Amino acid sequence: MRQSSHTQARHRDQAKFWQDPAMEGVEILHAHYFTHSFSRHTHDGFTISVIHQGLGAFWYRGSVHPSPAGYLGLLNPDEPHTGHVVGDGGWTYLALYVTPARLLQVANEISGKSWKSCWFPEPMVQDEQLAQSMRMLHSALIEPCSVIERESKLLSVFAHLLIRHTEDTPVVKLLGQEHRAVKLVREYIEANYPENLSLQQLAEIAQLSSFHLTLVFRHAVGLPPHAYLNQVRVNRAKALIMAGEPIAQVAYATGFVDQSHLTRRFKQILGVTPGQLIRIQN
Repeated sequence: MRQSSHTQARHRDQAKFWQDPAMEGVEILHAHYFTHSFSRHTHDGFTISVIHQGLGAFWYRGSVHPSPAGYLGLLNPDEPHTGHVVGDGGWTYLALYVTPARLLQVANEISGKSWKSCWFPEPMVQDEQLAQSMRMLHSALIEPCSVIERESKLLSVFAHLLIRHTEDTPVVKLLGQEHRAVKLVREYIEANYPENLSLQQLAEIAQLSSFHLTLVFRHAVGLPPHAYLNQVRVNRAKALIMAGEPIAQVAYATGFVDQSHLTRRFKQILGVTPGQLIRIQN
């Protein structure tokens, strides 16, 4: 029986490819393929992917590897590979194309040494924590989100990859508690929360790498810098809303991308939306 136009549209290959200014050295592909097959090709950087749903497969290093939902693909630069859908359900995944220099930069931050190369020995891994980090990064890329949050989630993915899945894993350079660095960053966030702060900007204030700032800040405060910034913004937004300021104006004044961004973070931290808070007060 011939498929209806609605069914055909529902099974059409879809893909979005883009670059994010907050993610230097990274290109992003989010795709849902039903029929597409990649011919044999290479990339000059690393390919890091997480399979959201469905089943695909790819030829790599002389063998065909299945790529089921929940698994991650880790392909090295200049290695020929293919890719295709298996079955009728389609294949949905997020892929990051990362320059070697960008990944080495994070390895250097982790170890405090000059890292010459990194290599993934296994093309497919099952790592639920890393898969969840990739999903969280994907959400941050497609929803209204601050620069610092996208930077932080990307850094988390890279650090996890390097520490757990490279052939020669960088050893984390141990630091002290860095009380002064944490104090300076907290004060800066509290004074400049409406600004579009970046993790690199805060790292320069702390005179630490982005990776080590995140570690010592989380240890001292209980939250990473981007989550602390969200909390400061939400607390200030709450005070303004209770004082009668319009929600859309409050979102802009407290550094959120838009009202939906404020609402999402507000509910995550306080358990109610701004509109619900107003009704409670009335």
